[in-house]
Amino acid sequence: MGLFRMKGLEDFKPLMAMVAIDFAFAIVNILLETVLDHGMNHLVLITYRLSIAAISLAPIAYFCEKDGRANLSIRILCYLFFSAIVGASLTQYCFLLGIQHTSATFACAFVNIVPVVTFLLALPFGSETVKLKSSSGKAKVIGTVVCISGAVLLTTYRGPTLANASYATAHVGDAKLKKTTESWTVGCIALVAGTLLWSSWFLLQSNIGKRYPYQYSSTAIMSGFGAVQSAILSLSTGAKLSAWALTGKIQILTVLYTGMIGSGICFVGMSWCVKKRGPVFTAAFSPLVQIMAAMFDIPIFHEPLFLGSLLGSIIVIIGLYILLWGKNKEMESCASKVLVEEEITTTNAPQDQMMKDLQDQP
Repeated sequence: MGLFRMKGLEDFKPLMAMVAIDFAFAIVNILLETVLDHGMNHLVLITYRLSIAAISLAPIAYFCEKDGRANLSIRILCYLFFSAIVGASLTQYCFLLGIQHTSATFACAFVNIVPVVTFLLALPFGSETVKLKSSSGKAKVIGTVVCISGAVLLTTYRGPTLANASYATAHVGDAKLKKTTESWTVGCIALVAGTLLWSSWFLLQSNIGKRYPYQYSSTAIMSGFGAVQSAILSLSTGAKLSAWALTGKIQILTVLYTGMIGSGICFVGMSWCVKKRGPVFTAAFSPLVQIMAAMFDIPIFHEPLFLGSLLGSIIVIIGLYILLWGKNKEMESCASKVLVEEEITTTNAPQDQMMKDLQDQP
């Protein structure tokens, strides 16, 4: 009984970790939207954020994962460099661009399709399979189609404003509303690109975790690579020196929080969850970020809520959990097959040993 309880607790840890991570990410998105609205440069923010993540994790990795230095190879460094591109520098730039041109709540809603995209990208590599004759396979296909339909609705239809319509009209103004309408497409394209990159990172991290199972070291190195990539990209795009100066407490708080928590502890936690439960399980908690972000964004920051965003989000979440139901049924089926095979092996073991003993007799 004690062993069963310990096993249940161990299975529960990844779930608790992902809930905490998503709450932290919701706060990250709200802070990012705030500083971007005040004109902070995207790439400068990413560079500071990743630099702080690398600096804060480096001492922990040095003292807690001493074996990691001995097992670090050129091949692993190449994996981590590419991981920084698809999971840190370029991905964060796309999402920041999307948040600036849409909203934190909408960006979180769009991220809900990450588990489905991760599932689709995993199919060619054999990480996921679909058996159309089984109920689990049909659920995976239906869930994927429903989720993609919700994502299309999110990007193509805004509809009437359901919340904070009067505030938006009174405080934003016609010029900015026109600009927001025109830039909505740019924000959606950026979010599509970010979603594809983010989904690719989960698959890449699954491979890295098997070859280099040191979460603190890998995250610190990845963040360091990402900071260098962002800095080079920022300088190449002609960012002014004045853009590197942090002005105001909110910018300093955002850089510190998003660096230490958002790109530091959260990435370590996600890497651990990918190692424990796989990329699709880890990506499946994305809808929680939207719900938690909306709790701050709509009542506190008076962000307008559109009908298209609400309907699209609901459809995406329904499709996502149809997909997850199918995956859970598939895991249960696989577990049952393993138990049956173990029982057969246990039952046949004495008979096999008896036959071997008889053969050995003169």
